[in-house]
Amino acid sequence: MGKKPIVIGIAGGSGSGKTSVTKSIYEHFKGHSILVIEQDSYYKDQSHLQYEERLDTNYDHPLAFDNDLLINHILDLLSYNQIDKPVYNYTLHTRADEVIAVEPKDVIILEGILVLEDERLRQLMDIKLFVDTDADIRIIRRMLRDIKERGRTIDSVIDQYVTVVRPMHNQFIEPTKRYADLIIPEGGQNHVAIDLMVTKIQTILEQKEIL
Repeated sequence: MGKKPIVIGIAGGSGSGKTSVTKSIYEHFKGHSILVIEQDSYYKDQSHLQYEERLDTNYDHPLAFDNDLLINHILDLLSYNQIDKPVYNYTLHTRADEVIAVEPKDVIILEGILVLEDERLRQLMDIKLFVDTDADIRIIRRMLRDIKERGRTIDSVIDQYVTVVRPMHNQFIEPTKRYADLIIPEGGQNHVAIDLMVTKIQTILEQKEIL
């Protein structure tokens, strides 16, 4: 049996610092064979809906994601096959026409708010992380991101947080913490936890004779 890539799942609430943790791990192994798959790329296509209907999409609910496609793509990557990763257009609230060709690598980081929610995804992971950050920090980070990157207004971000983000976090995201092998408080600022994670990944890679 040949070598198989390792899959690292990094979950946590919106604005928790998942991306910072992901970047820290990626940067450490950048000279090796590593890639990042963002769960956000796998929001369901909504081109069959009118634009006004798309505005009501709950992006923090498990049903917002096309996990079937994501799982198939992870399986392809585990078999060292190229995938065509979808691109999501947050302005039009649907999947874009273009795709991104992704070559298989020895280390796959799967990052997103609900990557630990689906048991089928968890079964594909060698390591499961949950980034745990206080709610007030998360809402500030989300507000800054949505205003700068997604053209949102302050009022719309706050309204969405109160009516959707917070209840969805409590109902679906927070409970997935129990599936994590390691909980990382304060995200990318927790250098000790990230160093421990890097060491663990190195050990697994050496055991699989990938490094």
